[in-house]
Amino acid sequence: MLYEMDSAATARLEKYFGGISALLKDRRKRESFAMYAFGILGEGERKSAEPIAARTCAEPERTRNVHDKLLHFLGGAKWSDEAVRLEAARYAIGALSEREDVGTWIVDDTGFLKQGKHSVGVQRQYTGSAGKIANCQIGVSLGVATSTEHVPIDFALYLPEDWANDPVRRRKARIPADVQFRTKIDLALDMIEKAVCAELPGKIVLADSAYGESSAFRETVRALGLDYGVGIHSTTKVRRVGSNGRLGLPFSAAELGLRIPKKKFRKITWREGSKASLASRFHLCRVKIVHDDGMPIEDREAVWLIIEWPYDELAPSKFMLTTLRDSMSKKELVRHIKERWRTERMYEDMKGELGLDHFEGRSFRGWHHHVSVVICCYAFVVAERAKIFPPSAARKSRDRPLRLAA
Repeated sequence: MLYEMDSAATARLEKYFGGISALLKDRRKRESFAMYAFGILGEGERKSAEPIAARTCAEPERTRNVHDKLLHFLGGAKWSDEAVRLEAARYAIGALSEREDVGTWIVDDTGFLKQGKHSVGVQRQYTGSAGKIANCQIGVSLGVATSTEHVPIDFALYLPEDWANDPVRRRKARIPADVQFRTKIDLALDMIEKAVCAELPGKIVLADSAYGESSAFRETVRALGLDYGVGIHSTTKVRRVGSNGRLGLPFSAAELGLRIPKKKFRKITWREGSKASLASRFHLCRVKIVHDDGMPIEDREAVWLIIEWPYDELAPSKFMLTTLRDSMSKKELVRHIKERWRTERMYEDMKGELGLDHFEGRSFRGWHHHVSVVICCYAFVVAERAKIFPPSAARKSRDRPLRLAA
């Protein structure tokens, strides 16, 4: 965030950290949390334990002791990631709610690039962060968003089957016995369920096709009382619902898009970018999804299929489903769905400015503890931005880097 903290901001930070520290109970844990968090928020390119210890100590001979203390706080000390993250979530949501409605939840995942093979969960796997298969860990996140801001409230490390089923790796990475293989979809649904149980404000869950293609994901979200807006594959089969309620023939989303006349696509602008408006061509129609789950298709819920035809494409190429209400205009529906775009920028800010991917330990607990501290720091940054910038200013400033002098 491009400003120096004044006395009021410093007081807010101390009060906020005080609330989190109360959850840690032990004095040494509270001291280590404060040291590590201020190291995350402060200057310095690397935001891992060793460089934070070096920047903290005026006396070089004490650096080793401080480093060991931070390593124990991250990898050895027991404290509740869930409780700490929930405190951070409520703080950020409270600040955002003062100026905008907080109702959108966003599921996504990001890669943590690694050089070796010993960090927990690391293997060669596809990550959208690099746009290719790379040696990395994958973290699945749940964030909350307004029309101008986006903040993560939970993260889970994806543990590939090769890791989950390897006793030697599990022992070295200190993976708890109750942690077994779970898909990214399983991890996402678990975080959503916890957020619902915590009564955090939420109305709609947004996700890309890696999650939206799953009928279990969509149905669980609906069972939890939430709407969804999710990407799907072009091959997903649907049947169009006519104005009389009759179902059309089954087509893939791509086939249906090609059958719709070009003149039926409408230009919709969903955001003002830093250089130009972001707009594309869209067509919306009611459909029922074709899949074999034992339920007659006539009994399934009708949803909106949003077909996007970008101006630089020869045919419709993006497909989304949403259960958002019929009373919304088509422009409102598209703008809601497109709120997911900020996720990648959030990851970039958290990695580039707060060291989300700088953790150099190898343990399962250490990874989650590090991510919890980064979530706490980012929640404070977003809350400060909400206080300083009104919504109109936030729209202009949200593409700037986040810097906060602590």
